[in-house]
Amino acid sequence: MLNKPTLRYGQIWNINFGFLGTQICFTLVMTNTSRILSALGADTNELAFLWLAAPLAGLFMQPLIGYFSDRTWTRLGRRIPYILIGLVVSAIMMFLMPNSYIVSRIMPPVLAGVSILFLMQSAFNVSMQPYRSLVGDMVNSKQSNQGYSVQTIVSNLGAIVGSCLPFLLAYIGFSNQADEGRVADSVSVSFYIGIGFLVLTNLWTCFSVKEYPPQLFEEYNRSESANKEENATSTDNKKTIITILQLSIVQLFSWFAFYYIWVYATDGIAVTVWNTSDPHSVEYNHAGNWFGILTGVYSVIAAIFSIFLPRITDKFGRKNFYSFSLVLGGIGMLSMFFIHDQYLLLLPMFLIGIAWAMILTMPFSILANVVPSNKMGLYMGLLNITIVIPQIAGGLLGHFLFENVAGSRPFAMFLVSGVSLLIGAVSVIFINDPVKKTSR
Repeated sequence: MLNKPTLRYGQIWNINFGFLGTQICFTLVMTNTSRILSALGADTNELAFLWLAAPLAGLFMQPLIGYFSDRTWTRLGRRIPYILIGLVVSAIMMFLMPNSYIVSRIMPPVLAGVSILFLMQSAFNVSMQPYRSLVGDMVNSKQSNQGYSVQTIVSNLGAIVGSCLPFLLAYIGFSNQADEGRVADSVSVSFYIGIGFLVLTNLWTCFSVKEYPPQLFEEYNRSESANKEENATSTDNKKTIITILQLSIVQLFSWFAFYYIWVYATDGIAVTVWNTSDPHSVEYNHAGNWFGILTGVYSVIAAIFSIFLPRITDKFGRKNFYSFSLVLGGIGMLSMFFIHDQYLLLLPMFLIGIAWAMILTMPFSILANVVPSNKMGLYMGLLNITIVIPQIAGGLLGHFLFENVAGSRPFAMFLVSGVSLLIGAVSVIFINDPVKKTSR
């Protein structure tokens, strides 16, 4: 009976390297969508609803891609073909997003931006979901934490680059002011650079990683099935579904919190730090660029923290530190409401970064230890639904919360995010983690 080989660190990096370019582009979209839509004419109280295009794309695409990639075998493998398809469509949409005015000739500008956002997020999901499954396919159970930890490191490195690009381009002289119905040059050029990273890194993974052939994969699968006692299929499926449901409670409050940070942070700090709400002003775009820097900082912290994550969770237990990290992140988000200096806003990012590292790593790592190997893509897709459902809920509730809880003050949504993350920390208690801490 064969076991999956122990991979070299470089091999694990190759598996995840394409995630770098995808995450650069994903972060560019997440940190700039609000100001792009605002520049196209969207009102602040509409933003949470308009952002629904992103999670709705994930809701439909992630389980479908997971299901079909589990059943796909080609000369290139079963995950790589989907990564290539996602790459092509993502690159096209990345070009169109800052040039939405081209599409607005045939439809209203805001609708054009939202339509492109939906198609782009769909393409991102076609690429990103197979990367989650690829780690589960290629990495043995002993290296599972390391595999997803590296993916988190790569993801956060991409987030650092993507979030800082508009700020850096504005610093070296690109225009940071948007004309009516257009996007500032500092943003549009950032998207073009992102396309370059997207193509190069994804092609690197596609050509450097050779997926296990079907016969060999079946041997590894049978071995891991024996190790996980997966002979009783119905029992294993039930265990996996229960784990997903337990994780979904934590995911609900975690992604609900970050959704409102992404949607309202630019408008929030534009008011509290730069005293403006005009989306065409230089000050507003300074706020947008600074939110990119804040995102970069918490991504740096998450990337560094992810390096030590396997040791920390082995010592203190995954559940214990998962909960503790969400408490830290909740405190960080709450404190943003009280800070009115752009540089002091950097401090909460240290706490948020620790939480972000755990949110990106722990759910997938916990699930990988119980999921049947031959259904890795399907169940990873189902887990990804627990990421998009909270964002859909956030989009549907956003208008109500913005007007009735936050008093139409975008910076007050930081309080909503902080409380949500604290509830998520408490919810970790419901997770039944099969892996216990290994040392004291």
